[in-house]
Amino acid sequence: MIPIAQPSIGDTEIAAVADVMRSGMLAQGAVVEAFEEQFAASCGTNYGIGVNSGTAALHAVLLALGIGPGDEVIVPSFTFIATATSVSMCRATPVMVDIEEDTFTISPEAILAACSPRTKAVIGVHLFGHPFAVGPVTEICEDHNLFLIEDCAQAHGATYGPGTVGSFGTAGCFSFYPTKNMTTGEGGMVTTDDADLAARVRRIINHGQSEKYLHTELGFNLRMTNIGAAIGLAQLKKLEEMNRQRQRNAACYDANLQSEGISTPSCRDNATHVYHQYAVRVEDTFPVSRDALMEHLRKHGIGSAVHYPIPVHRQPLYAETADNPPCPVAEDLAGRVLSLPVHPGVTEDECRFVCDMIRDVR
Repeated sequence: MIPIAQPSIGDTEIAAVADVMRSGMLAQGAVVEAFEEQFAASCGTNYGIGVNSGTAALHAVLLALGIGPGDEVIVPSFTFIATATSVSMCRATPVMVDIEEDTFTISPEAILAACSPRTKAVIGVHLFGHPFAVGPVTEICEDHNLFLIEDCAQAHGATYGPGTVGSFGTAGCFSFYPTKNMTTGEGGMVTTDDADLAARVRRIINHGQSEKYLHTELGFNLRMTNIGAAIGLAQLKKLEEMNRQRQRNAACYDANLQSEGISTPSCRDNATHVYHQYAVRVEDTFPVSRDALMEHLRKHGIGSAVHYPIPVHRQPLYAETADNPPCPVAEDLAGRVLSLPVHPGVTEDECRFVCDMIRDVR
């Protein structure tokens, strides 16, 4: 079976974890600090704050920015639900908007149309490893005095213009879930150049402590462990090569998936795509439905997945939200998108086999 995703873990990560285990310092400590510094440097930011998930990163940043009841935060409807629920966890209102048809990322025009006097921030998602339109979205945020939060959960190492994702907005929020471009087992990171924001995030993720046993605000236990950070340090050294392998696999698909009715991913001229997912669109002109294609691939030992089958604004949690604008592109895409195996463990021969099996559909 060619799996749709798998972590790229080897002896280096195992040895790093063993070193931490032998040290007896398993929770947050010097290894986390080293990972924070190196990851922030890789993004080109002054500060990195390690947390225990990508959702925690989003939640902590929103709280640190003072987002709360009565506030609105604009998010794309085509994303993993944590982008929106992190807003709800602050008792603010996520306003889901539509996406660009070619890149699947948040539409600047939809953001502009959704801005209201209650809007306080925009969360742009670098979806599937492809940067959203950072330039236009930044301009909108500056014109409307809004915080820009980058959801970088799927885009470690991706670039837009001369910069790396996580360095453009008020803060960047990363996930290190096992199947992401790099992992810490579970974990996340906040990146920012704002010293005050970084300090407040650190308090929020550590029980609101400004110093040991001095609690100045309501906080949570959202810390990263030394065990996770040890994995992260090893993975960070491999990230560039792992991304290159994803890009090589994507290029193989691009060259060989010349099947009528299959639309391959696009990439902005001024950006690099790191292909957390290689998501094709199955058009009406393809011989079979998207779901039938998935079953065909499964029968031939090929894993695939739908990211995401239900837009956020159609999820039961949010479906009754009266003020949500229409999202026709997201709704159409949810019925067409299909992710193919692109992770570093996939070989060129396997990519070609996937393409052959798709062309063989009748």
